[in-house]
Amino acid sequence: MRLRPGSLVGPILLLLAVTAVGYAGVRFKRDTLVDLAAPRTAATRFLASENLYRPEDGHYQFKYLPAFAPLMVPLSLMPTRVAEVTWFALMVTMAWVFVRMSLAALPDRRRSEKMLLWLTLLLTGKFLVRELVMGQFNLPLALLLLGAVIAAQRGRGVLAGALIAAGVFIKPYALVLVPWLAWTQGWRPFIAFALVLVGGLLLPAATYGWHGNLALLREWYRTVTETTDPNLLMPETISFASMWAKWIGSGPAAKGFALASTVAALGAGFFVMSRRQRVAEPNYLEGAYFCVLVPLLSPQGWDYVLVLGLPAYMCLVDRWGDMSPAWRATALMGFFLTSFTIFDLLRRPLYTFLMHVAAVSIGAVLIAGCLVYLRWRAVA
Repeated sequence: MRLRPGSLVGPILLLLAVTAVGYAGVRFKRDTLVDLAAPRTAATRFLASENLYRPEDGHYQFKYLPAFAPLMVPLSLMPTRVAEVTWFALMVTMAWVFVRMSLAALPDRRRSEKMLLWLTLLLTGKFLVRELVMGQFNLPLALLLLGAVIAAQRGRGVLAGALIAAGVFIKPYALVLVPWLAWTQGWRPFIAFALVLVGGLLLPAATYGWHGNLALLREWYRTVTETTDPNLLMPETISFASMWAKWIGSGPAAKGFALASTVAALGAGFFVMSRRQRVAEPNYLEGAYFCVLVPLLSPQGWDYVLVLGLPAYMCLVDRWGDMSPAWRATALMGFFLTSFTIFDLLRRPLYTFLMHVAAVSIGAVLIAGCLVYLRWRAVA
C-alpha cells in the first residue's frame, strides 16, 4: 500500500503533542533526563580522546562499550535542553514504532488491533514511562532485537545476526539472543554477527589508537564489574543475582543460586526452541522469551528493562483464550507483580514489602513461564 504524505500529518502532530506534554511533565518532576548525561559526557571525552570511564562519576559512570560514545556526539554538540528535547522526541517515536512493529510481527493474531494496543500499553506503560522520564536507551535496543526477529521471520538470518551485533554496542544485553541465533538460524548469520561485532570493537582505535582502545575495553570491564554488587539490593533491580541476594543475602550461596537460575532459564529457552517445528511461525515467541530474560540474566537488570518484553505481554494478551484457568491466573499474577508495583499506586508499606521480596523478579519469571507454556501447547 502506497503511503500518502497527507496520512503522516496526524501521527506527526500527535508525536509533537506527546513530546511537548511529556517533556513538560518530566521537567515538572525532574530537572533533567538523568541517564542521558553520562553518554553525552562520554561523547565529549571521546572527541577529546580522554578516558571514558571514571570512578569519580559515581552512580552515573559511563557503562556502555566504547563504540557507543561516538554515536552520542551529535547530542553532545547541542545545548543540554535542546539535546533532551531531541532525545525525548526520538524516544517517543521509537516507542510508537516498537509497539506497531510488535503488533505487525505477531503471527496468527486472535484479537483486534485496538484491544491489543491498549491492553499492551496498560501492561507496559510503567516501563515506557520510566524509559522516557530517565532518558534511557533500551528502546533503540528493543527495535534492533525485534528487527532481528522480523528478519528471521522473513528468512533473512544474516541481517538478524548483524542487528543483534549492533545491539551489543547499545547494551550488551543483546547477547541474550545469541543462543536463539545459533539454534534457529545456522552458522551463516554468525559471519555478519562477527563482522559487525569486531568492527564496533575496533572503531574507537581510530581515535585512541590500538593500545588506547584496549585500555578502554579493560576500563569498561572494570566499571561494569565494580558497580554490580552495590546495586544488587536496590529496590528496582530484578536480576536473578539481585533476587537471591534479597532473599538470602549477598555472598557465594546467592551467586550459586543465581547461576543455577540462569542455567534453568536458558534451559527452558532451549526447550522452547526444540518445539518450534510444531508451530507455523516460531520466531516471535522465542524472541519475546529471551527478551523477557534480559533483566533477569543481567546482574544490573533494572525493572524498566522489561520494556524489551513488550512483545511477550502482547503475545500473552492475544493468546489469552488459549490458556487454561491456572495459567491465566499465573499470567495475571505476573502482570500485577511486574506492571503495577508502583509506589503511588500501592503506597509505602505494600510497595516496600514487594520490593524486599523481589516481587518484580518473580513476576518476570511467571511471564517467561507462561511463554514456555504457550509453546508447549503449540499455540504461539
